[in-house]
Amino acid sequence: MKKILALIAVTLIVVGCKQGKNEVILPSATGNINRILVVMKGVDWIGKPGDEIRKVFGEHQVGLPQPETLISVSQIDPSGFSSFIRHNKAILLFQKSDTNKVSVIKNKYAAPQVIIIASYKTKEDMINMTRERGKEFMQIFKDEDVKFVQDIFHKERIDHTQLSTVKELGLDITIPSRYRLVQDTLNNFLWMRHHLQNGIARGDGSNNILIYSLPLTNEDSIADNITKVRDSIGEKFIPGSREGMYMITEKAYAPFTYETQIDNKKAFETRGKWEVKNDFMAGPFLNYTVVDKKNNRLIVFEGFTYAPAVNKRDFVFELEAIGKSLKIKENSEE
Repeated sequence: MKKILALIAVTLIVVGCKQGKNEVILPSATGNINRILVVMKGVDWIGKPGDEIRKVFGEHQVGLPQPETLISVSQIDPSGFSSFIRHNKAILLFQKSDTNKVSVIKNKYAAPQVIIIASYKTKEDMINMTRERGKEFMQIFKDEDVKFVQDIFHKERIDHTQLSTVKELGLDITIPSRYRLVQDTLNNFLWMRHHLQNGIARGDGSNNILIYSLPLTNEDSIADNITKVRDSIGEKFIPGSREGMYMITEKAYAPFTYETQIDNKKAFETRGKWEVKNDFMAGPFLNYTVVDKKNNRLIVFEGFTYAPAVNKRDFVFELEAIGKSLKIKENSEE
């Protein structure tokens, strides 16, 4: 866990960025992924405006065994928003104004950094702005975190051209080098695993990546068949410790499927929990099923985590960043 956080946390290295013709040197931002700093008066934080922020930003991430919020939030009074505190990489700043307005500023005090400035006239406006645009704020922060993690992984990516499944399917994907090959079959099935050797999830804990393809038959039935497909893949390729054991979708928890886009193509995002049939192993999974109409097929990326008794949100987020880096080359053919 410490190694993961060291890679995805922003360190205090000085970096350069250009603004206009002048080169401005900014310190690197501080803070970990999925965490934001709210700049708001203390009296508002313990009052109704703070209650609304905790309500909106306190939504739980679906598909996790233990309740975990989408984003962790901390607060500081505007009087304390100075010096190194301003180097936080994700800031939601509320400020009194004569107009209600939202502005997004990047790399103002540090880099990479995103600051959402929520200007409001009254406390009621502050509450309404949070209620009406809070999910939009969360998505801005999340998208920046994905880009940030992908940039780090790109610097340490494995040579995916050496993976036969990725090569045969004509894909490009950023997988960090700490992932090791488990299986890469001639029938286009890839399984890679990162053993969590450090931190609170060390030992048996692991993050896993699966990539495979399926024929595109009926586009209208894709979402309905995702669970059935992943169960058949689990039975064929993901065995348990004894005969008759293999990975399946947890029966007691219905997965959530949403339409999204991967590589500017229609895709389905599914979050849920997996378990091993006739065993006690279980954990969260994230599945992206991408519609590749040009090649009349589906490309499936799945990540699943096994980290008993610890929070798993950030592990799954790492898998999300890897999955969202997937691209289908224009000249790809099966």
